[in-house]
Amino acid sequence: MVVFSLTLAAVLAAMGCVPKARVRAMRHAVNPSASELSDAAFLLGRLLLFGAAGTGLYLSVQLMGATDRVDWDDAELTSAVGQAAAALDGSSRFGDIFGDDSGFDAKYATMLEDEVVEHGGADAPQSGVEAAPEAANQASDARYTVSASGASATMCVRVERTRSKDDDYEPPGVAGGPGAVTVPGYKFAVTSRPGEC
Repeated sequence: MVVFSLTLAAVLAAMGCVPKARVRAMRHAVNPSASELSDAAFLLGRLLLFGAAGTGLYLSVQLMGATDRVDWDDAELTSAVGQAAAALDGSSRFGDIFGDDSGFDAKYATMLEDEVVEHGGADAPQSGVEAAPEAANQASDARYTVSASGASATMCVRVERTRSKDDDYEPPGVAGGPGAVTVPGYKFAVTSRPGEC
């Protein structure tokens, strides 16, 4: 689409550069009885052709910018994953009060995808990131191959989770006294490296 717009803009600009004498000769060859066009008509025609060419060029540049915001490139992905891993490293989150680790892979993958998009920068897309889990993942040690639409590079992210009693949360009981439930806290150690896991 961009190539077509640029080509059309070039053709319109070339048409605007055709001399009056040549246009009159071609017009006379096609229709000898047609009345002559005034110089004002030629000037208006040139202005319209150059205006259309300029508009086509502007829209092509805008379209290239929109395409860049839809697809990731390798440098954007590598930088965003590195920053996301650094941001998540040392962070803490609450776990399930029943100690059930089911669904951890989907939670970690979503956590990574959201963080990568957040650290993608102003020019990076706001979607298209996928964190694919390894088959042997466990809640305490998991690896994800992070890829993005448009980028040929991939990154391997390792997420290690350890229990942290200092990050536990004990909500108050019904009467305002101590509660009977403790929401467990966990610390995360997150690292990344280029390539698949």
